[in-house]
Parts: sequence; C-alpha cells; structure tokens
Amino acid sequence: MGTAAILAALMLPGPAFAQDAQAEEPAPEPEAPTPEITVTGSRIVRDGYDAPTPVSVISTKELKAEAPANISDFVNTLPAVRGSGTAASSNGSLSNGAAGINSVNLRNLGANRTLVLFDGQRSVASTTTGSVDVNTFPQALIQRVEVVTGGASSAYGSDAVSGVVNFILDKGFTGFKTEYEHGVTTYGDGPNHKFSATGGASFADGKGHILLSGEYFTQKGIQSIDRDWNDSGFFLINNPAYSTAAGGNCRAPAGYVAGTPITGCGPEYLISANTGTGQFTPGGLISTGPLRGTYFGSINPATGKASVNQLNFGTTSGQWMLGGDLDITTEGHRSSATLLPAEKRASGFGRISYEFSPAIELFAQAAISHYRGQSYYQQTPTVGVTIQRDNAFLPDAVRAAMVTNNLASVQIGTSNIFLPPQGSDNSRQVQRYVVGGSGDFATGGLDWQWDGYYQLGKTDTVERLTNAWHIQRMANATDAVVAAAGNPGGYAAGTIVCRINVDASAANDDRACVPLNRIGTNGASPEAIAYVLHNGLQPLRRQHLKQQVAALNFSTNNLFRLPAGPVSLAFGGEWRKEEVSGSVDALFRPIVSGGVTTGTWIYGNYLPTIGSYNVKEAFVETIIPIIKGMDFNGAARITDYSTSGSVVTWKAGLTWQMIPDIKFRGTISRDIRAPNLSELFAPGTGRTNTVNVPQPNGTVAANQFNESTVGNPALVPEEAMTYGAGVVVTPTFIPGLAFSADYYKIDLSGAIDSLTAQTLVDQCYQQSIATACSAISTTGGRGVVTPGLAVTSIEIKPTNFVSVKTSGIDLEASYRREIGPGNLTLRALASYAFELKTENGVTLATDAAGQNTGGLPDWTYRFSAGYDMDSGFSVQGIARGVSGGVYNNNYIVCTTDCPLSTADRRTVNTNSIPGAFFFDLNFNYRFEVKNAKAEVFLAIRNITDRDPVLVGNGPTGNNTPAYPQTNRALYDVLGRVFRMGFRLAI
Repeated sequence: MGTAAILAALMLPGPAFAQDAQAEEPAPEPEAPTPEITVTGSRIVRDGYDAPTPVSVISTKELKAEAPANISDFVNTLPAVRGSGTAASSNGSLSNGAAGINSVNLRNLGANRTLVLFDGQRSVASTTTGSVDVNTFPQALIQRVEVVTGGASSAYGSDAVSGVVNFILDKGFTGFKTEYEHGVTTYGDGPNHKFSATGGASFADGKGHILLSGEYFTQKGIQSIDRDWNDSGFFLINNPAYSTAAGGNCRAPAGYVAGTPITGCGPEYLISANTGTGQFTPGGLISTGPLRGTYFGSINPATGKASVNQLNFGTTSGQWMLGGDLDITTEGHRSSATLLPAEKRASGFGRISYEFSPAIELFAQAAISHYRGQSYYQQTPTVGVTIQRDNAFLPDAVRAAMVTNNLASVQIGTSNIFLPPQGSDNSRQVQRYVVGGSGDFATGGLDWQWDGYYQLGKTDTVERLTNAWHIQRMANATDAVVAAAGNPGGYAAGTIVCRINVDASAANDDRACVPLNRIGTNGASPEAIAYVLHNGLQPLRRQHLKQQVAALNFSTNNLFRLPAGPVSLAFGGEWRKEEVSGSVDALFRPIVSGGVTTGTWIYGNYLPTIGSYNVKEAFVETIIPIIKGMDFNGAARITDYSTSGSVVTWKAGLTWQMIPDIKFRGTISRDIRAPNLSELFAPGTGRTNTVNVPQPNGTVAANQFNESTVGNPALVPEEAMTYGAGVVVTPTFIPGLAFSADYYKIDLSGAIDSLTAQTLVDQCYQQSIATACSAISTTGGRGVVTPGLAVTSIEIKPTNFVSVKTSGIDLEASYRREIGPGNLTLRALASYAFELKTENGVTLATDAAGQNTGGLPDWTYRFSAGYDMDSGFSVQGIARGVSGGVYNNNYIVCTTDCPLSTADRRTVNTNSIPGAFFFDLNFNYRFEVKNAKAEVFLAIRNITDRDPVLVGNGPTGNNTPAYPQTNRALYDVLGRVFRMGFRLAI
C-alpha cells in the first residue's frame, strides 16, 4: 500500500499505523482512489510512492486521545525524540531568553539539528539559537505530524541533520468545532485550561476555501518543587575524603602510571543521599576562619538583631556537605526552582484560498501567537559576602568575638531569603504571513505541478527578569554602619546609614542607598529591598527576529518512461534571509573592558544581538524505477551562505518491494547545519554561575563568576554523512500487522560547539591547556590563572571543532483488527542507541548513549493498545519508559584503593541509574446531539503516580540543590496528571 493510502487510513477511527510503508488490509470492495500526497523528506508529489527515509506519523486520533496540554508534550514521548526542551525544563535560561520554549530534538543531537516545518514550510524561530516553539502553531488545525528520522538537507536545506518534524495543516477542514480542556495534577496543583474554536467553509462552488482558528491556554505554575521525593538530599558531590595534596590519601607517587590503584584512595565523586550545601544558611553563615559555623537566625524584637547559633558541620568539600545540619543550610534554597511555569498563550490563524483554474490556485494565510510565561530559577545564594566588624546589624556577641580574634571582617554565605526567588517573566509574539500558490499544467507533452510561496515571519521578544539585584547596590546597602557625629554625609549621629555616604569620598555617594540587614532571616526592610532591586527596574532586553523565505518548485511524474515505469523529477529554488536586532538600556548592560565582561546585575547583563545573513539555494530530485518494485531516489542541493560560501548536499536512496510481504529501504546522504544567529553574532551577554576551581591545598573552591558567551562570524556549516537501512514487513498471512526495523548512523564533522566553563577550568588547572587558560579571568586579570586566585569571568566561544558519531536502530510495529463490537489497535515504538560519541580533539572522547543524566538512554519505549467500540466508547492504554543507564560512560567505579581521578576519567562510588516505566490511560466517548457530533474525554498520565528515579546532579552549579533531584528529560516529575474536557463539531 502506498503512502497516500496509509495517510488516508490514518483518518479512520483508531490510532495511526506504524511507518509509511505498511501493507494494505484486504477489503471486500476496491479501494477508492487516493489523492497524490507529498511525503515529508521528498519534494516529489506522487501517488503510491514510499520514500526510502523512515516516516513515523502521529494522527489526529492519537492527539485527541491523549489531549496534551501542548502538542510538544506528545511528540516528546516518541522514542526517536530525545532531549527536547520544554517550558518546564527551560526555567534556568535567564540570560539567553530561551525560558518557555518548547522545542523538538531528534536523536538528542540538539534541537538546532532538527528541522521543524509547518505544512512543509520553514517557520520563524522564537530565539536567536534557531529554536522553533511548536506551540506557536494552530494546534486545532494540525491534521497529523510526520517525523522523518533521517537526514533531509537535500530536500529542505540546513538543519535537517537528525531529521524533520512536519506539522501538517488540515487545509480542507469544513464545518465548525470547538474544544475545552482542563488539566490538574493529583496533588491539586498546576491547573490549566485550554479553549479552541475552528471554522472552515467553502465558497464559489468549492473553488474557494476559508479557515479561521483561535486558541487560548492558561496555566497556574508550580513555582517550587513541592514533592516529597525532592527532599532526599541526593546529589553528586566532591568527596570530602579525597585529597591530592602533599600527604593526601590520593597523592600520586613518583612515576605513577595512570589507572593504577592507590592504597587508601577513595573516589573523587560521591553519589549519595543526605548531602547538600554547606556554605550558606538563610540568615547567613560564617563558613571560614575562627568563627566558622556561626550562623544567624531570626531577628530578636528586643534587640533588633539576629539570634546567633552554631552549625553542626558534616564533612565538607567546596560547596557540598555530607551529613550535618543539612535542614538548616538548605532551607529556603532546596527545591526553590519552578517545577511547572505559569503560562498564558493566545493564538489566531486564518487562511483563504481560491482555485482560478487547475493551473492556478492562490492562497494567503496569517498567524499570530502570543506567549507569556513566568518561572523561577532559584533562591540565589551568595558566598563570600564581607561583613565589617562595625556593621550596624552585627550581633554584639559576634562583634566581641571578632575583637577577641582580631578580625576586621568576616565572610558569610547567605541564600538571601529576604528576597523572592530570581526568575524570568518573558513574553514572545510570533507573526507569520504567507502568500503562495500551486497548480497543474501541461507543456511539451508532460504533466507538471508547481508550487511557490513567500513568507514573512517576525518574532518580538521581551526578555524580563524578576527579583534580580543590582550588584553594586547590593554591596552598597550591605555595608551598613552607625553614623558618627559630624559625619561627612550630614546624617544624625546614631543613624544606620550606608558607609559610602559617610566615608571620606564624596565620589561614591548614593543618597538613595538604604541600609540592608543581611544578618538574619527577617531583618531586611521593604525600602532596602526596593533599593537593591533598583525600585522595580529589572534587566530587560527586546529582540526582533525577522525571517523572509521565497521558494518556487516544479515537479513531474512522467519525465519519460522506462520499462519499470515513469521517471519523476522535481527542481526548484529558495531564497531566505535571517535577521536579528535588539535594544538594551545602558542600565542593564554589563561592563566590557579589556576582553573581560563584568556583570552589573546578578543575572541578565544583557547585550543586544545584531546581525543577519542570507541563503540562496537550488535543488533537483528524481525518482527512477529500476525494476518492478524497486525505485531509486536521488537529490542534490547547492546552498550559498552570505557568511560562509557554498556547500553541496545530496541524497541517494533505494526502495525495493522484494515480495508483497517485505520491503527494503536504504539511504546515504550528505547533510548540513549552518550556524544560527546566536552562534554567529552573540554579543557577550553575561551569565552568573559557579565553577569548582582546584586549590593549591588539593581541595576545590566554588567560585562565582560571570560567563560571557560570544559569537563567531567565522563559523562554517557543519557537515554530516547519514546512512540508513531498513526493512518493512507486512505479512499477508496476518492481515493488519506491520513491522519495521531501521538502522541509522550519522557522522557529523566540524560540529559547532563550545567547551563548558567547568571543562575550561579543568583543562586549564588540571591539564595546563593554554587555550583554556586564555579564556579565564581571575582577580589577577585575564589569563592570570595562578592557583588560589578566584575566577571572576570565563569567555565561551563556539568553533567548528567537534566530531559527533551516533548510531542506533528504530523499531516500530502495529496491528489492527476487528474484535467483537469494535476495533483493536496495537502500536509499539522503540529505539536503541548504540553510540553518541563526541570528540573535540583535546579531551577524552565521550559517549552519551546510555547516560541517563542526559537525554539518550540505551532503550526508549512507547507501547499503546486501544479499543474503539461501535457505540462510541474507546479506551487506550500506554506504557512508556526508558532503560537503566549510567551517570557517565567514562567514570571509574571504586570505593577504596581507587586510581588517581582525572578530568577525563573521574572516580565515583557508583555509576548506575535505574530505568522506569510510566503508564497512561485514556477514555473517550463520542455521541451525537441533534446534528452535532460531541465527545467527552479523560486522559490520565502516570496513572500509578510513580515518582521519578532519583538522579544525583552536580557537582558544579550553585543552582543544583534548587533543581529537581532527577533528570526531568527522562522521568515524569509532576506525578499523576488528569486531563478532561469535551469537543463539539458541527
């Protein structure tokens, strides 16, 4: 059965059949003619042709059964879709403006290597990184989703390295339909509501057609991780008992050979419960010096100063503590990140078409989508806060102890509990306008089809932070003193004031400064809080992305005839321009001097991204029948980038229906991904984070620094060789059964990537790699990496220096038959990843396949069983999950007599993460009310309310304890979720 027939079958009751090449079930009557359909991954329109590249199809029936809050929630359950970003998982993307994006990532190769199309056309990105937010598409008009799991650059150009996800528009919808959905977790949180209304009508005796659709979605966020499983204190930490200093238990002897056990040496990393931070408390902790362990509690109304307590330390290393008073140190910071963002989405879509003749049908469509989402990153801690001995808020007992110990100041760590958590309140408006046409004509004895369009896409973003403090204002307000008589600022004696206003220098005065009591949990005044938050002025960047696309394509299915059948040909051209501009007020910008970026705000530190490039492309594609049942599919495309020159992509594929029951298919292709606007033109926006820096005494220190990401205009397109081979089995002796197995291999060279800040630190301090050291700035300046100096800034710059190799196998099976008063439909999808190896030519190669800390487990599964009754009732059960895995394939597991741990081969006490299965159940009932068709539904996700598998995150990042103690890319974190609603169609 051809692709067109399969897609027609998808519109029947029951879930979609697997893959694009299944056998047709015997029918008592001849099958009605089916229209010619373009298969995603090919530009040729041809009835009965199956592309050599696998295509999985998600039908309207499946989407309705699960009723996802957004369509990406469903797509992300497909085994081939791994590592996608969601609005819930992007809450930490404060400084790059990506918070709230729902992207699609095939093979865990990155969302920027997956091409997302809307009805076969590109869509304007929602961020400068090129990510398309699929929630901007009109979900009520999506007829199906086609997922091509193979390279398709010869058909579509850049980005289609790992595949294509095409959201197909139901252009012929006629009638009126409306839908309401409500969702909530079993804990009563995260409620959301979605309403949509869609209408379509023909006019002028069917020559014209008009479509209108609107949707509104609102969701109340879960703004902290209010789940019991997140109270385990389960992290990957630096082992306090590991030391390479002179006399340390892991000091390598002279002539040491790598990998040799060292007597008494334990692992460098520990994965354990009962761990947490040991450098701060909500009201402040003195974590160094003779007063170490002194921490401050609530304010005593009688004295106006904080209570003084002594912390029971566990064993510590860097920011981590094992055991001890963890409930005290982690209070307010643990679980302070958003679990589910607050969101509002509204969208509208309109399309009108008119067929003037078979040769000319013109259309125009417009879409607008508005998004606003709020989420929180963490209750941001600060360490190394200097408190002078004459600080006005310092308890007398501590001041006396400082005098006794001859201390002029102390350093405290605090989670700044007097401030609300820091986060983002982003809004995004995406507009898309398309005009185009299509038609059939004959010339020179050949029948031709043409289509063309011009698209203008615009995205306007407002990237706004919440509760971020101004660094200098925080320092000014923290240094509070009691004004002396006759002070230079003219303040009344005994008044608590900011030191800058009463010192000898008038140059640093700020009369607006309000003294801030950071000593204790509840001593900060509203006026002081308003001052450090700059009286409501928060970091803000406005960005404008613009995409223009013009394309014209021609195809014929009868170029000439060979003994095995006619030869098909398609050719065409495309022009595209991508632009970004923006603005940032000087108040919100960082200071850039001498190659060093210094943040002025704790987060944000925005700079506008400005740049553009254009692309000119031409392609040709053909289908040549070789023998009966065997077709060759070949394509080539030449692409010229204004920034990097020309590159050629191509594809060669073969399909062979050996017997009616068995079809073979295979492809070889050369694919590309061009650098996106951010990679080319990022201006160096600052991002606050922490890194673990090795110290002269063999320990590590958690340094807070400013991470500056800059673009690289010299980047060139990545190049990939993609190989695929598969078989489709549709046994005629078991009607309704189809099975496919497809092997894939992608070799990506010159991949655009950048080393992480922690990797640069490791390379510099542990491996003495000069290029890494040159990107690091310390208190001694840029490139001055003398051990002991604090790291203050690190520059991150992408280059074409990485090679990536991934391979695996996709399995899909479906079975459908009539049983009793209804139809039974079974579908199974599974993917196995053999490898996802990355080599950068500097450090040891890594293999991310099977690392359950990332997005690509060894196995990913999805099984569904549905039964649709003639009475209108249907039920569907789904089992989905991942296999167990490891933390890192390069880790060495040991508990004693470990070898020396290195940056490439860390030692760890365990390296195992369990897999998990989650079960969903869906109920639908269809009925008629007069001349209207109605449906009520209930969908229950994670019906057993299974907790996620605990995954020890760490050891870097001061935000790690604030985040979920699991991998939310693989495991459900909300618990049981109910979705219910009704649909009405006229």
